[in-house]
Amino acid sequence: MRLEGKKALITGGSAGIGRSAAILFSREGAKVAVNSVSNRGQTVVDEITASGGKAIFVQGHVEKVEDARSMVKHTIEAFGGLDVLVNNAGIVTPGRVDDSPIEEWDRQMAVNARGVFLVSRFAVEHMLAHGGGSIVHNASIAGVKGLKDRAGYAASKGAVVALTKSMALDYIDKKIRVNCVNPGTTLTPSLEGRIAAFDDPVAAKKMFISRQPMGRLGEPDEIASAILYLASDESSFVSGAILNVDGGLTI
Repeated sequence: MRLEGKKALITGGSAGIGRSAAILFSREGAKVAVNSVSNRGQTVVDEITASGGKAIFVQGHVEKVEDARSMVKHTIEAFGGLDVLVNNAGIVTPGRVDDSPIEEWDRQMAVNARGVFLVSRFAVEHMLAHGGGSIVHNASIAGVKGLKDRAGYAASKGAVVALTKSMALDYIDKKIRVNCVNPGTTLTPSLEGRIAAFDDPVAAKKMFISRQPMGRLGEPDEIASAILYLASDESSFVSGAILNVDGGLTI
């Protein structure tokens, strides 16, 4: 029960890493607000409550000011506070600088970077007034390692890595810890969809695996476990950390 009594908000919690984190947080004793842009987040909430946990669904776009404000507000109203924020929502589209549609670049920067800033802003306001908290950003190894044909994605995740360090310094004396997890290639529904879009999905999956020093892809539960560590009091002496959970890909 590493999060017993904690109140948490997880953005992008309807699938993949976000879903795994929401279920794990509940299992560890937290009340969990699950955010997603579609009503699929309610399915995760139903799964949690069916197992005896406490959860609510907060729909909204993280990159929209009023949505970000509302999801934090509703979490606080439902649970009586907010102790943990996991900024997990994110999107990825391929492209180089010369061929990326400008609207796709802007969309990735909006969701992946602006969204982290906005939800953090409203969460921090509450945490400053109520004795602190823990914030975990879910970025990517793309934020610290160049990836071919992922210019916008890498730029947006690099912004999250840098923001983590600045936020950690800004609030270190306010009992707000800010850390970041950088997943490697993880077998989420998003990745499965991209693999399925290849002419030869079997060969595509083998290609993704061939880049991995461990010889396999990551699992969402493995990333969720790292997020749990940084969210919990087990990491009470950790702030500003950039934790690569990538099967050795950045070695």
